Amino acid sequence: MRISGGLAKGITLRATKTDKLRPAGDANRERLFSSLRDFVGEKSVLDLFAGTGSYGLEALSRGASGAVFVESDRRIFNDLKLNLANTCRSAKLPPSIGQLENRDVSEYLRHCSLSFDLIFLDPPYAEISKLVPVALKLLGSRNLLRKDALLVHESPPEAQKDFPGWSLARTIGKEKKGSPAFRIYKPSESTPVQ
Repeated sequence: MRISGGLAKGITLRATKTDKLRPAGDANRERLFSSLRDFVGEKSVLDLFAGTGSYGLEALSRGASGAVFVESDRRIFNDLKLNLANTCRSAKLPPSIGQLENRDVSEYLRHCSLSFDLIFLDPPYAEISKLVPVALKLLGSRNLLRKDALLVHESPPEAQKDFPGWSLARTIGKEKKGSPAFRIYKPSESTPVQ
């Protein structure tokens, strides 16, 4: 698995072999970021259930102004630290551009005082129906979103699509069994933004 574009293009990302990790494939990430185009540049990014950090690291490589990575599993988090260091070194970015949080996502969101332009939400599929509604509710109710924020949710086609406080803007990829798609959400008009 590699960074697909930007200053760190081609950098290999380390991924511990575990059933808790389902890294986003290079081709899928490249398709997503091609669709996002110029939106990523100078944006503040939040990578929830970060795993290897592939989404947030790809965003940093493509010009995001900073990223917070939240991952609760200690072994996976150690790989994430290494991946951030390697990406920053390759792209000649200061290490401070990435903030690492080895915490539960809900706990992090309950105490977060930052706001974000671009959020990646890719929880373990086995717990998706439990984790996603909680994360979306916290993001919307805690004023963590900037004006015109986008949320990218990687999910299987059978996963819930509609959430209070969020509008589905578009879907990238074909929603067919066994093939994840990216659902891109915007906060609805009733959701507070900064």
